[in-house]
Parts: sequence; structure tokens; C-alpha cells
Amino acid sequence: MNETSQIIMNTADKIMEKLCTKEAVHDAEHGVWAKELWETLKQTGMLTIGVSEESGGTGGSFSDALSVLRVAGKYAAPIPLAETLIANWILAEAGLPLSEEPATIAPVHEGERISFFKKHDGWSISGQAHNVPWARDAKAIIVAGHSEQGNVVAIVNPNACKIIQGQNLAGEPRNHVYFENVHVMDAAVTLSVDGNGTKLRNTGALIRAVQMTGALERILEQTISYSLERQQFGRPIARFQAVQQQIAILAGEVAAAKAIIDFAVNALEAGNDENKIASAKICVGEAVSRGVPIAHQVHGAIGFTDEHSLQQYTRRLWSWRDEFGSESYWANHLGNEVIKKGADNLWSYITSMTEVKI
Repeated sequence: MNETSQIIMNTADKIMEKLCTKEAVHDAEHGVWAKELWETLKQTGMLTIGVSEESGGTGGSFSDALSVLRVAGKYAAPIPLAETLIANWILAEAGLPLSEEPATIAPVHEGERISFFKKHDGWSISGQAHNVPWARDAKAIIVAGHSEQGNVVAIVNPNACKIIQGQNLAGEPRNHVYFENVHVMDAAVTLSVDGNGTKLRNTGALIRAVQMTGALERILEQTISYSLERQQFGRPIARFQAVQQQIAILAGEVAAAKAIIDFAVNALEAGNDENKIASAKICVGEAVSRGVPIAHQVHGAIGFTDEHSLQQYTRRLWSWRDEFGSESYWANHLGNEVIKKGADNLWSYITSMTEVKI
């Protein structure tokens, strides 16, 4: 990590630590917009990291942006930072204006299709997208779809759509969006090369895995801290061998998650990413499966209460692991790749997974 990257990460950490309090996260889950947090991130240029200055962004690398999202996951930042960053990367690639207001992307599920029809005064959009993150609070929805002219990306005003409210287990907005002949001007539409949404799916999966890794780091910190504070039989529970063993398992899962995330980020920047991202999403999801129960076991009943912040992180972990493809989805993907390669190429395929071609 170079000096600039370290400054970006330290700045994000200070902002999140100050503004992502347990109360702020709780309020956001009940519909209160985290205005101060959003405005601070906007003023510091965190919404356009990974977009060149020539394209109107802050600059920095894709890795820098993911480092910020890892910090956001660590503090359960109750805003659509990940979605806005993805939206701005798509907009920059499409040559459309960037957004400094909350933005989201649609569709986010494989198989959902949004249709574009060219009109004399613009475009008409029809279709629907389910569980769109933060559509309720977004000022723009970046929509990827299909038309007779080719694959299309457009900036759509959410007020022109029918939005059905919903949320995930963490209380984050996950809304159904219906595009019923929504009109969009030509200036807000451009052709795209990512017609099947593969790049969006891969990027989304990696981002959720990064956020999950940040949240895992946080629950490890909380678990260690609580074990040193909680007294049982006249001594901290951290001194009991059974508790030490469980915390060691949790620490191992967090270390494994961090390692494979770093590997997947390097692979993405090198352009040979899909199978590495699949592996990362699987491994981090499995770390959640093993790590979250340990954190709650060490905390006891208090970890489930509103008074303690542990549940804010574990509910996000359970929610994020299923978004942009669950472990089973990506395991099937890797399994199909193995079958395509054939038995004679199995070993070479496995060993190639450890390589990052620069």
C-alpha cells in the first residue's frame, strides 16, 4: 500500500469511527438518512474513488476504493456507498456524468431483463428489478438493459419509477423497482459492452465480500474485547481455554478472509478475476458461517440485544453473503468450470487459481 492509499484509508477510518455510531446505524435502519456521514464523504471525494480526474473523479485505484468499502463494512456504514461507487464506475466507463448524490444500480439479479425502446424524443424503459439496494434513498438509478440497437446503460430518475419498499435482515433498503414505460432523454443513455451483466455481477460479489471482511474484523475486535471484560468465577472469560479456542478459530477465519480478498483484488486489477472472485465470495461466506456463531456464543445473550452493536454487524453479514451470488451459486459456477476443463486438466486448473497474471 503506497502513501496515498494509506492516507485514503486512514481518512475513511476516522470519518466512519466518528459518524457511524451504534445510534446512527440504528436510526438509519428505521428510515433516518445519515446526512452528516454522506456529506462528509462527498466533501472528501470518497464517492468517486477509482475514477480518473480526467473523467471527473477523485482518482486513486480500484484497490483504494475497496479499502474504503472494507472500512465501511467494519463500521456498518448505513449509506449506499458501495452502490454509488459502482454506479460512478459504470457512468465513467459509459461517458456519462458522475453522481455525488446517492445512486444505485439495477438489475442486480441474474436473469432480470430491462428493455429499452428508442423513441423520437428519447427512450422508453420497461421491466422490473427486485431487491435493488437503496432505491428508496437514491437520487439516480443506473440501469443496464437491452435494445434493438444493442446493450444500453441509462441514468433513470427514481421518481419516474414505481418503487415497492422492502429491506434485508440488516434493515437496509432492498426495493422492488418497476419501470413502466419510463421516459429517458438521449443525453442520459449510452450503449454498453457489458450486455449480460457479468462485470457488474463480479464487481458486486467482490464488493460484498470486501464489506463482509470488514464486518468480520469488527466482530473479532468486539469478541476479544468482551472476553477480556466479562468476568466469570472471578476471572475474565478470556482466560478459559474453551473460550480461547473459539476466539482462535474466529481469528483464523478472519485472517483467511483478509488473505483471499487481497488475492481477489489483485486478480481483478490484473484482469483475470472471475474465478478468484468466486473463490473469495465462497470463502468469506464460509467464514461468516463459522465465525458469527462464535461471536454470539462468546457474547452470550447480550449480543442479540438492541443495546449491543454486535447484532448490527452480524445481521449485515447474514444479509450480504446472499447478495450478488451466495456460496452455493459461486460453488456451482466453479464446479461448472472444472467440468468444462475436463479431468485431464483438473490439476493445472487448480494450480492456475493461485496465479495472478500481471
